[in-house]
Amino acid sequence: MTVLLWFLLSFPAPPDGATELAIEYSLAGRLGHALAVVFSPLGFNWQICIALIPGLAAREVAVSSLATVYALSAIDDESASAALSPLISDSWSLATALALLVWYIYAPMCVSTLATIKRETHSWKHMSIAAGYLFALAYLAALLTYQGVRLLGWGG
Repeated sequence: MTVLLWFLLSFPAPPDGATELAIEYSLAGRLGHALAVVFSPLGFNWQICIALIPGLAAREVAVSSLATVYALSAIDDESASAALSPLISDSWSLATALALLVWYIYAPMCVSTLATIKRETHSWKHMSIAAGYLFALAYLAALLTYQGVRLLGWGG
């Protein structure tokens, strides 16, 4: 998944005379910016939105996805090779971090979980209902967490 993510983050190449980082022109970068519109009420930036997608394959992939996204979106080589923890602590608020944790509590575990639901129920309908319900629950819980933490003044 990380190799696939790297490919989506690297292609297509930026056009001649591009003024932005290459990641801004990539398929994953464009998708991340589009998803950020939907996920901004949760405090998720475009980098987090990109990491949510391969995180569907397995949750542990989300961490390596974040590392890849932040490395490719770094302005200089020093920040690209820095550890993920300081990059996140500098760019995420407490509310964003807690909302992401809550997202992963409620979101579907992985694609194989959804495939198992489909296989066990013999129904695309049941699998779709389960996926929709879990994504909606994850979104609502993360939204309440993010907005609640901000409302309390604990890091917005």
